[in-house]
Amino acid sequence: MPQHKTYLFLQGPHGPFFRQLGQMLRKADAQVWRVGFNAGDAAFWGRTPGYIPFQGDMTKWPKTLSAIIKEHAITDIVLYGDTRPAHAEAVRQAKALGLRVHVFEEGYMRPYWITYERGGSNGHSRLMDFSVADMRDRLAHSDIDMPTPPSHWGDMRQHIFYGAAYHWFVMFRNRRYPGFKPHRALPVHREAMLYTKRLLLMPFLAVHRFWATRRIKAGGYPYHIALLQLEHDASFQAHSSFENMEAFIAQVIAGFATGAPAHHHLVFKAHPLESGQSPLRQMIRQTAAQHGVAARTHYLRGGKLAHILDAARSAVTVNSTSGQQALWRGIPLKAFGSAVFSKPEFVSDQPLTDFFAAPQRPDAQAYREYRQFLLETSQVPGGFYSASGRQQLLRELVDKMLDDADPYDALLTRQSDKAAPLRVVHSTALQ
Repeated sequence: MPQHKTYLFLQGPHGPFFRQLGQMLRKADAQVWRVGFNAGDAAFWGRTPGYIPFQGDMTKWPKTLSAIIKEHAITDIVLYGDTRPAHAEAVRQAKALGLRVHVFEEGYMRPYWITYERGGSNGHSRLMDFSVADMRDRLAHSDIDMPTPPSHWGDMRQHIFYGAAYHWFVMFRNRRYPGFKPHRALPVHREAMLYTKRLLLMPFLAVHRFWATRRIKAGGYPYHIALLQLEHDASFQAHSSFENMEAFIAQVIAGFATGAPAHHHLVFKAHPLESGQSPLRQMIRQTAAQHGVAARTHYLRGGKLAHILDAARSAVTVNSTSGQQALWRGIPLKAFGSAVFSKPEFVSDQPLTDFFAAPQRPDAQAYREYRQFLLETSQVPGGFYSASGRQQLLRELVDKMLDDADPYDALLTRQSDKAAPLRVVHSTALQ
């Protein structure tokens, strides 16, 4: 029952989402505590009760966490992403003690959904162990509608704004946290400046993207898309063999130069939140020139993937969730890293040169079954950053978190009880 549950929140998405989620859990008679690692965490938690500042360095975190769990009789740990050091230690201790771990991530089919799982996400997700046949069996009695796929982030401005605000708090209000060290290699002041720059330049970048996209679409040539990721992204860092994005770019261009027909082009599409930390355009230009394909290689800064994806011959990625937009359209996809969507039925296992020469199309029916399984289980309609998106999330998340069964097992419970499947909302309110 809810009154026996005590939740310990760690770090969450930038913005007020974790605070609002904690408040809703309290209304459900659960107890809620929050560990803050810096002034940004404190600012977004506000005056909500239960805040515990962690002011030591990370060498003291395992012992401190253990003491908090015992002192407050914690039953559940809540976190955003499971690979940053503080969270990885929390997952380790929770599993040893038999505690539930509630993991949030950006949606596997973003932007109209977020991901909610138990125990781990991305390469640590239970999805990694499910075959399409397993999913098909669990969907045997389901009749959920299939929403149209999302084509862009619905709350990008808010996402960037909260990211900038978070890092400015850490820069100027962090005296209470002398032991804080960010989990990313980039200094906090540099992160803050990049977020701020990105926010200010959004209108100018939009104009640049519009004309660059228009030139590619008007070119009349067949093209392939390489989906770039953020180097600090957890999926890229923890679930791929690439040390940096430059290594991925080099491998893709080499495969394209060797395998693709001479009249085909290659388009590198940057992540919507790419901040300019890495000189991607220069890397691409230099590597393409070395392989003699500079005139056939292009770079797009962020923007709406759907605008350029619809006419693509194929897509390649490390393990970006945007690869699913290609699969939904029946476009051949090659993925290099571990990903929840890397199922043999719809992700190519061809060598890269062969893939660029004659990419194999995905099994469309298998992908539809996979997608339907996600929508009935771990994908929750809404978003972390816009007010309307958070409202949508809170309508479903608290019940999911109070449920003893995780989202994948809850599907079986609903079927055995002959309950109606969860309704998936595809609303333009998040735009």
